[in-house]
Amino acid sequence: MAGRSATPGRSVTSRALGILDAFGSDAPRLSLSDIAERTGTPLTTAHRLLGELTEWGALARRADGRYEIGRKLWDLGLLASVQLGLRQVAAPFLLDLHTTIRDTVHLAVREGRSALYVERVSGRESVPIVSQVGTRLPLHATGVGKVLLAAAPADVVEAVLRDLRPVTRHTVVDPARLTRELAEIRRRGYARTVEEMSPGAASIAVPVQVERPGGALAVAALGIVVPPHRRDLARLVPALEMAARGIGRELARSPEFH
Repeated sequence: MAGRSATPGRSVTSRALGILDAFGSDAPRLSLSDIAERTGTPLTTAHRLLGELTEWGALARRADGRYEIGRKLWDLGLLASVQLGLRQVAAPFLLDLHTTIRDTVHLAVREGRSALYVERVSGRESVPIVSQVGTRLPLHATGVGKVLLAAAPADVVEAVLRDLRPVTRHTVVDPARLTRELAEIRRRGYARTVEEMSPGAASIAVPVQVERPGGALAVAALGIVVPPHRRDLARLVPALEMAARGIGRELARSPEFH
């Protein structure tokens, strides 16, 4: 995206879409000058469009003057048939799982090299965590992210392995070690992390799969977050797997996933 030159005669709509397209997992927050440079838009034009996009809610302006994607785009994205269908199908299973384990339960899908959290159920006694609905977190540092990464195409895995950044001192940033972890996740069917994303939080996650003629397709990941000192994480896997299978069966009946 960087270095994109302006095209003569571009409409206001295409310029506005170009500004939105400048944001990504590698650049979630951008300054006015960053956006102008990435889109090839004059500063005065970029400033005017940013003002209109912010007023409408497509962007939000932070206290430091940088811009980020606004809540309204997220709300609109949830109306997409596949996304909406996934949340509607999964919601009762997440509620049942939370009632059983009493800890935070969340559902995520892969968006590029990030895990996008699309649903979450938590209670007053749940471990405080950074993920909220609409949050994008690194694939390599979260339980749901590692599950999604293990099922991702080879080019996505290679891109992630080339850019492993620590979030906490426990985050796995050694490519060889993460490669072994991903192989183990594929073998055993679940991922486990301890304080890799947030101090004081451990997670375990399984894939949500939809059966297709060519084999099972991992469309999402279902995870739970618990205190790191909890010793029975592996014993929670069957409950997660049961909920994930239920979601997968319901999705297989949904026309949006055919």
